[in-house]
Amino acid sequence: RVAPPRSTPFTFQPNTNLTLKMAVLLGMGNPLLDISAVVPTEFLDKYDLKLNNAVLAEEKHAPMYDDMVKNFDVEYIAGGATQNSIRVAQWMLGAPKSAAYMGCVGKDAFADEMVKCCEAEGVHVNYMVDEATPTGTCGVLVNGGERSLCAALNAANNYKIAHLEKPENWKLVEDAKFYYSAGFFLTVSPDSMLKVAKHAAEQGKTYTMNLSAPFLMEVPPFKSAMMECMPYVDVLFGNESEAATFAKSEGWDTTDVKEIACKASTLPKAEGAKPGRLVVFTQGMDPTIVAKDGAVLGEFPVIPLAPEKLVDTNGAGDAFVGGFLSQFVKGAELETCVKAGNYGANAIIQQSGCKFPPVCDFA
Repeated sequence: RVAPPRSTPFTFQPNTNLTLKMAVLLGMGNPLLDISAVVPTEFLDKYDLKLNNAVLAEEKHAPMYDDMVKNFDVEYIAGGATQNSIRVAQWMLGAPKSAAYMGCVGKDAFADEMVKCCEAEGVHVNYMVDEATPTGTCGVLVNGGERSLCAALNAANNYKIAHLEKPENWKLVEDAKFYYSAGFFLTVSPDSMLKVAKHAAEQGKTYTMNLSAPFLMEVPPFKSAMMECMPYVDVLFGNESEAATFAKSEGWDTTDVKEIACKASTLPKAEGAKPGRLVVFTQGMDPTIVAKDGAVLGEFPVIPLAPEKLVDTNGAGDAFVGGFLSQFVKGAELETCVKAGNYGANAIIQQSGCKFPPVCDFA
């Protein structure tokens, strides 16, 4: 068993200078408690893990979590890609309960820790509880400031559309104007994603999704589920390696991120959905590429950071999405949205894990 959480969430301090012009942002995904530690290369090799990659835990990874707790100074942080993005968006929006989140957890100390953390930060969490299965965890193995993720979904893998369809939960969907899911949720409840995506299209709302990890495009059932949602996706996020894998899975003979972004932006949209698709691809320290209607709208530089200030890249992509959406839901200009994304990512990589300062001073 993994030791119970030791971390204490910070006190939420709303930024009253920001006024939310639109209704709530709703995220749906896999809530995981991150178990984070700095590890040597030998430890990564022991469990066949690579930096800058994310995998689902296999049998060979089962002892890893206890191994981390016994041998390293571990930290426990509320995580899961979508939940991270929603937490960052809430932090930057300021007004409590501007952002909401759904997913499945167990009935245990790990779930209690995540509820406590998210509520302290102002996020409206609405978890489905599976009393028979432990809360999901994600090993975050940090080496040289870069990270490898290994997720044991556990209860997160058991989210059911029946929870979404309960009137009190569906009301969150009806109240929201913007929706976000990381691609990881495609492995769990693609029917829930599709139902919300179709609702967004029918009601003139905005559905956003992330490519999230190369394996989602390399495993046929997951890629199929992704492409079923794609006609409803109004904003598509990803990074350069995910873009390259997506292009390969589509049979596109290119590795040029700008060209891939343009091609992805012109994939068919569903009848009745809003026309056009914004594609936003980050590239680590290189400029972020944004495309729509087959054309590059801009290349936006990241915020420079001295190497000695880089602590941990875990959650940087999630934080970029959260920052971007915090301004996008308010109708901000594209440049402002990307700046907010870069601000969120820059704040997170100076912390251990997906954490941020108590007060957001983005302006």
